[in-house]
Amino acid sequence: MEKWIEEFLDHIRDRKEYSENTIAAYRIDLTQLREYLAEKGLVTWRRLGKQEILGFGNWLQDRDKQYASSTVARKIASVRSFCHYLASSGLLDQDPTEGLGSPTVQRTAPDTLDDREMAMLIELPSRSQTSKGQRDRAILELLYSTGMRVSELTALNLPDLDLNAGTVRCGVRAATERVVPLGRAAREAVETYIGHSREELLESSREKALFVNHRGERLSRQGLWLIIKQYANQLDIDVNITPHTLRHSAAAHKLRRGANLTEVQHLLGHASSNSTQVYARLARSAARKADDLPHESA
Repeated sequence: MEKWIEEFLDHIRDRKEYSENTIAAYRIDLTQLREYLAEKGLVTWRRLGKQEILGFGNWLQDRDKQYASSTVARKIASVRSFCHYLASSGLLDQDPTEGLGSPTVQRTAPDTLDDREMAMLIELPSRSQTSKGQRDRAILELLYSTGMRVSELTALNLPDLDLNAGTVRCGVRAATERVVPLGRAAREAVETYIGHSREELLESSREKALFVNHRGERLSRQGLWLIIKQYANQLDIDVNITPHTLRHSAAAHKLRRGANLTEVQHLLGHASSNSTQVYARLARSAARKADDLPHESA
């Protein structure tokens, strides 16, 4: 059974160009399915049917598992893709997930920072007049200006920047690769970092990564997460700040300031505008709250 999982993962890596993080999530979900089936005495995919899929879905939704509805939906989506692959490969006579509904997902609005909170967060690294402080300021400004994903920022190389044009090329795979503009503050912060701090952090002049860690090597996703949490912990606000919070905030703020949905969709690298619509709702909600605030008389 493991052999077919690995072949499927190779398929989505080579044919669909999925990221390694997405492939890792598929591996976890399908391994979980295989282990569930083994407990039920099923040791070959050829015997997989609708009842087994339904049983796995019910098992995932058991309260003791404490999975969020979005996590259950993702796992079932992984199983659905895998079953489609098994059917198209001829191992199964038909796709057992065909006609099965998807779990209901209770969607919650993503956390965002308001303008004041965002300004406070971005200002924190500047309190340290060090190479690390300049690097961190550039990271925060770039995330907020472009709304790029963590994996996209850590994958950036120096040639991806065109500071003369004020743009950056990002995207870890062909489907999401795009060129996006840099805001003035982000452009200045990155110029300062490259001109004064990056070389001090480097161990080797051959390193192409834009952002490097204290060892002079490419900054990792985990390293970036820790940097964000370090500054987030210094703010006394009731928001769980993660790198994705900056992406959410960037999108909502740009829409509130007049950017259209298509522009923000391109900025974020969304394949469908449906994924961007949530930020339009956040922007409208923020605008209504602002209108409800008392205004001083002129």
